[in-house]
Amino acid sequence: MTSRRAARRADALGMLAGVALDAAFGDPRRLHPVAGFGNFAKVVERYTYADSRRAGAAFTALAVGVPVAAAVLAQRATRGRPVLRTALVAAGTWAALGGRSLRREGGLMAGALERGDLAAARARLSHLCGRDPSALDEPGLARATVESIAENSADAEVAPLVWGALAGLPGLVGYRAVNTLDAMVGHRSPRYARFGTASARLDDAANLVPSRLTAALATVSAPLVSGSPARAAAVWRRDGDAHPSPNSGQCESAFAGALGVRLGGTNIYFGRAETRPTLGDGPGPRTRDIRRAATLSAAVGLSAAVLAVLTRLTASARLGRRKGTFLTVSVEEGALLDGQRG
Repeated sequence: MTSRRAARRADALGMLAGVALDAAFGDPRRLHPVAGFGNFAKVVERYTYADSRRAGAAFTALAVGVPVAAAVLAQRATRGRPVLRTALVAAGTWAALGGRSLRREGGLMAGALERGDLAAARARLSHLCGRDPSALDEPGLARATVESIAENSADAEVAPLVWGALAGLPGLVGYRAVNTLDAMVGHRSPRYARFGTASARLDDAANLVPSRLTAALATVSAPLVSGSPARAAAVWRRDGDAHPSPNSGQCESAFAGALGVRLGGTNIYFGRAETRPTLGDGPGPRTRDIRRAATLSAAVGLSAAVLAVLTRLTASARLGRRKGTFLTVSVEEGALLDGQRG
């Protein structure tokens, strides 16, 4: 039991180190593990693809199951080696997170718009979302960026940390695999309409709790961007379920309420138009709101990191208390049996 408690402490320390690495350096520039996983998933797709949901479910099970199984084996192999365990979880956390890169892209977009360079701003939008930027003006680009920062604060930071806190390295690896598959095959297209259903649904399930935690943290962090927690909570409560996604609307509505802006409207995805419901009551976001959204995202990410590390440490402490209770009961039962035999 002691080794298990030490392993969880190593997990917590590794997660903290991984958060620090992401804050300092952002995504690895070369040999990113997510890119390697993407290549692996393409190979699995090549051998499993068929225009059916059953084939998509098999693809998802294989593509997620293999890296999670590897992570489980690595976690077991390092149970009695806390230094190696810490390094492994730190690397996994760093690879799973993307908070600094998300906010860096937001800053680059804001900088281009502040210079009035619409061409550069439109070129950057593909780093944040899949919308067609060709006809977007400054307000349209600002709205797309704020919405992407809000939604990806859950995907790129809160959700990996939640799953890492609950399941350690397999949770980190599993969540990043699920989220990557959703980006690869979960979108609606003739090829993936059925095949991508399992990946999309699994991603929805994996983000149910993290998206709502993201919204809650954005709500309490509203004063950092001159916002009102009460207004953010009211908008979140009213508009969170209006979005077609079960999770994106939670994050976007809370960010809209905290920033005092209105999100939603018609989005163009290279020939396909989608009209989203309005979230929030204020004016549409402008360039300055991108930087405010990035500040709010940073506060959400930091809060989630603290909660995740404390959760993992608390789990370790609970194990210790359970061990102590078990030993106490065992000693008492032994004394009782000795008395009965005597």
